[in-house]
Amino acid sequence: MSEFPLSFINTNHPILLNEKGIFGNRSEIPTMEKETGKLIMFIGAWMTLAGLIWYFAGDRLRWIGRLPGDIRVERENVRFYFPITTMLLLSLIINLLIRLYRLIR
Repeated sequence: MSEFPLSFINTNHPILLNEKGIFGNRSEIPTMEKETGKLIMFIGAWMTLAGLIWYFAGDRLRWIGRLPGDIRVERENVRFYFPITTMLLLSLIINLLIRLYRLIR
């Protein structure tokens, strides 16, 4: 059994190889900031909420993609959907949610 060669590692890189070991000083390795973690949790909470709404009220949300102004072309072998009005409405809702988040924070 042959060992994996380490020739691909840049030996001059200060984080990978230095006097403190192969991973170097832990303070040199970039970490995630608290604000980024909060943003990821916020987005995850909204996605979970959207998924629950879609799951439990999906039959009452059939109007999404069928608003006046949405382009729908259906032929024998081709279906083309371009929901302009739905995208504008969702953009407005997301924009309002972001502004509400910034106002609360």
